[in-house]
Amino acid sequence: MGGFRPPDWMIYGVLVGALVIWSISSQEKADAPPAPPPPDEVEGALLGPITPFDPAMTVNAPDIPFQPASGTAFSIAGEGRWVTARHVVEGCRRPALVVGGGRAVAADVRLAPRADVAVLLTEGGPAAMPLAIDRPLRRGQRAFHPGFPQGSAGEVTSRLLGRETFKVRGRGERDEPVLAWAEVGRTATLRGTLSGLSGAPALDRQGRVVGVTIAEAPRRGRIYTTAPDTFGPAVRGLQRPDEPLLGQPITVENYGRVSDDLRRDLRVAQVVCLSV
Repeated sequence: MGGFRPPDWMIYGVLVGALVIWSISSQEKADAPPAPPPPDEVEGALLGPITPFDPAMTVNAPDIPFQPASGTAFSIAGEGRWVTARHVVEGCRRPALVVGGGRAVAADVRLAPRADVAVLLTEGGPAAMPLAIDRPLRRGQRAFHPGFPQGSAGEVTSRLLGRETFKVRGRGERDEPVLAWAEVGRTATLRGTLSGLSGAPALDRQGRVVGVTIAEAPRRGRIYTTAPDTFGPAVRGLQRPDEPLLGQPITVENYGRVSDDLRRDLRVAQVVCLSV
């Protein structure tokens, strides 16, 4: 008795199926990566460029002797490059970064000519925070400001309102574009002024620096940061392409913990002026 011989149609079917499987498996895979998470529900249109119609605010900077004050700085290069607000250290002969245990590390200063930005130089430093100076901004997007308001650890979160212009009169006279943010949350125990938060990074939801915190308008509930137009030139070239960068997603639920981590690692540090 002869063995079972499959019918011709079954043989042809198996061959065709094998050819189809081989053809599919050999095709190039060029699928797009997954889409980024959707923006917050209140995010709006892209922030446009500077225009002569941006709201303006006059800021008086009288030429008086330097009054010691504290502020905030953040690391942008592990070799010892930090950024703070210019007005925090301008006129200070011995600025320093507090490193804990009652100790502080002296720093040299480089002032940006046309922006409220200063670069501090030390011998080595902590890991750098990633910069996002060329990324587009959207009205309503959230920012997080970790630092040392009133000289103590604290943080604030805000929403982007738009552009304004500071018309600085007096010392360092200039017209400086800035970003206005609406304060929408802060450390539960923080009351009153945010003095001491000047120089703090404004972080996006990925933990990237989009600007430097430079002022507040308490009655209006606003926080002001540098605009990309001035912040970018002030720090460009200070962060190497191969710089190890540490950023992590930030939300309204975890921004207090993330801020504590940044201060603990000294990526965000307090700036003081030492007595001569």
